[in-house]
Amino acid sequence: MEMASRILYSSRQRMLKKRDDFEDVLEERRRSSDLRYALKCYTPSLYKGLVPCKASMLKTIVLQSDHLQYVIKQVSSESGDSSECVTEEASLILDEMAHRLQLSTVRFFAFTLSKAFKRLFRSVCVNEEGIQRLQQAVQEHPVVLLPSHRSYMDFLMMSYLLYMYDLPLPVIAAGMDFMSMKFIGEMLRMSGAFFIRRSFGGDKLYWAVFSEYVKTMLRNGYAPVEFFLEGTRSRTCKSLTPKTGLLNIVMEPFFKGELFDVNLVPVSISYERILEESLYARELLGVPKPKESTSGLLKARRVLSEDYGSMHVYFGHPVSLRSLAEGKINRSQYNLLPRYIPQKPSTDNHEFLNDAAFRLVRIQEENMVLKPWVLIATLLLQNPDGMDLSSLTEQTDWLRHLALAFGAFLDWPDHASCSEVISCSLALHRHLLTVSAGHVQLSVTEALEVETTPEEAVFHRAVVVLSCASYRNQILHVFLRPALLAVAMQSANSNRKDDIYNCFSFLRNMFSNEFILCPGDSVQDFEEACYLLIKRGVLQVLEHEIVMSASGHSTLAFLCAALDPFLQGYQVVCRYLCEETNENLTEKEFVPAVRNFALKLILAGRLKCYEALSSDLQKNTLAALLRLKAVRKVKVGDQVTLKVNKIAVNSLEDMLGGKIPSQKPALARL
Repeated sequence: MEMASRILYSSRQRMLKKRDDFEDVLEERRRSSDLRYALKCYTPSLYKGLVPCKASMLKTIVLQSDHLQYVIKQVSSESGDSSECVTEEASLILDEMAHRLQLSTVRFFAFTLSKAFKRLFRSVCVNEEGIQRLQQAVQEHPVVLLPSHRSYMDFLMMSYLLYMYDLPLPVIAAGMDFMSMKFIGEMLRMSGAFFIRRSFGGDKLYWAVFSEYVKTMLRNGYAPVEFFLEGTRSRTCKSLTPKTGLLNIVMEPFFKGELFDVNLVPVSISYERILEESLYARELLGVPKPKESTSGLLKARRVLSEDYGSMHVYFGHPVSLRSLAEGKINRSQYNLLPRYIPQKPSTDNHEFLNDAAFRLVRIQEENMVLKPWVLIATLLLQNPDGMDLSSLTEQTDWLRHLALAFGAFLDWPDHASCSEVISCSLALHRHLLTVSAGHVQLSVTEALEVETTPEEAVFHRAVVVLSCASYRNQILHVFLRPALLAVAMQSANSNRKDDIYNCFSFLRNMFSNEFILCPGDSVQDFEEACYLLIKRGVLQVLEHEIVMSASGHSTLAFLCAALDPFLQGYQVVCRYLCEETNENLTEKEFVPAVRNFALKLILAGRLKCYEALSSDLQKNTLAALLRLKAVRKVKVGDQVTLKVNKIAVNSLEDMLGGKIPSQKPALARL
């Protein structure tokens, strides 16, 4: 237990820790029969040797639970409906929600997914030591699986691997949108998915049914519970701010003394090439997300003819909730009321929950395997006019060593030259590139194939830039803290340590909706950034000063450039709110309005940062401005209006560096 706690709260040790080796699970699949594999003897080790109850029995346990009966009486009293009527409603909610796991369906998926994965991927690599740790954890305490979420492929791959390694199949929290997929929705239900609404509003009964359903499965060791801490797929391939609702539900039985411990297992899933790559880019540019449907899935079969390179799945060390909560949570507070009475988490509990969620996502980030292409994409985005192949090779090799020094989990082929590695990466991602006469740049050919308007040309270019940025974003967590320090040194115009720290702290706070930055860790992050840059010979840190070494300029310039799209994007939003916004801007109008403003700046040649068109970046900026109270939400009738404090927004824009030329004379802003 102590070890699990140390894993979660370690700081610089990640730079030194040895990570597990990988095995390609498709190697065996390519050599033997998929049908024989699907029909194999499946005898998973279970939690304390329990025999899982049937789905119908699970429903009865949930409906008869003290907690749900208590809420049914409450709802009946508040609504005036009879208890029988409310119980019937709870039963219908449960029917709509519950999984109906059937081994025959799992075997069907094992067969079809084997065929699909062999077509899609060159290899699927898994850390078998992580699997062994999971096999042990499953038998000791109830397990919660927490995979990262970059693709629809994630939950299919998780179940596929657990079946392969004879582990209990998880029950998986899935969005209601999957239920609209005829046939496929029911197939997912029969392979372990349970369906939940995206938001519950104030529906007390729905929340009670849902939370009791999850807790019953956990308390009984029925099966590992699996959900995505980020709540949804990350369209940018950066980790999203964790959602804590489901995490609170799975922790509650431990807090109330119903379980001795719960094992939380972070899982990092990384793709050399993402299946939804261009769909995500288009979504970020305002093209509506395609509705989940069986016909859409059938149309998507063409992806099977594409090459998506390799995939890595890293099962992290199980984190003991008991050791995690030790000294941080006073569980005796739960003894004051009967266990079945719902209680709101205390402030301490809420802080613990939030802190644990952020740290679990950081573990996911640190165990994410990075391919050479993420380095190449990072350099090409910083050089929009392209690079000579020789220069790209040299810079990629330099960046590889920097990333490794900062603790990156880089999968770089052992016995290949740098130029060979780059050549393979360029070939896999050729749809994003133009390579001509030894010169490599991001592709613009899609826009030139047919006659287009200037707006369409910008859109096509932005799709390529945002697709490429989704790969650069995968490595940003490695460079983030040193990059914040590099920008702080540039902004502070001072060598004084206090001045630089104040700038660092401001930037960290500003970007805390954009990146995974654990609450309250500002000093620790600053020290980590200093440590990494001292170790690399970039800085010297004296008692009261931080000084760049003679050889540090290129590293600091690269790090500043890594954050530049975010600085510019945030400034565009601030500029829009100060110059263009009207008094009655609604929350719904905000993203399209900012996108149009950024588009005009690009067409006028006043902005070269296509990432400023991303709805994700725009929403994160708004979240930061709301948190910093520079913008307020005001409800007017059915609509939410944004009230802007222009002085505060202008001040924040100035502090971010003011990289976009203003339409107004400089004096007009004083």
